[in-house]
Amino acid sequence: MIRLDHTHVLALFRRVRPWTSSDRKRAIITNACIALEVHAQLEEEIFYPALRRVLGDSEILDKSVPEHDEMRELIRTLRAKDVEAADYDGTIHSLMRAVLHHVADEESVLIPRAEMLLGDQLAELGMEMTRRRMELLRPNLNEVAVTFARSFPVATVGAAAGLVAIGWMLLRPGRRT
Repeated sequence: MIRLDHTHVLALFRRVRPWTSSDRKRAIITNACIALEVHAQLEEEIFYPALRRVLGDSEILDKSVPEHDEMRELIRTLRAKDVEAADYDGTIHSLMRAVLHHVADEESVLIPRAEMLLGDQLAELGMEMTRRRMELLRPNLNEVAVTFARSFPVATVGAAAGLVAIGWMLLRPGRRT
């Protein structure tokens, strides 16, 4: 689940290009920020305490929460800035660097240790994190849905709607072949 969150946010970051329109850029970054906030809270409430119980003192765990705090500060800065501000893209790049560094530590050290030391407990932790994720996302569902839709080009949304319509026509009950 943690790896999937990392992949999701990194994929969002890859969609921000110099030619991305301001509306799309704001939508993509809003989605990334919500995902990062939820992810950080899940790790701090559930994953890190479980890992600390089996690891004890850990330099990487000790620096993880301050890294989350740095990301939260960059997120606050992005939310307060006009997307047209001269330093908006620079702030996005600072957030990207912070996330990449954090992801590298987690994926190369923390997650492998968790897999080795927590074993069967990981499924239970995953279920607990999923329940908590739903609680954390509930107040933001409308914003996530709207910004998700805005983050794609109109042609992509139209093509997806067309594919859904074709799929429905082909798979609907009672269709004659």
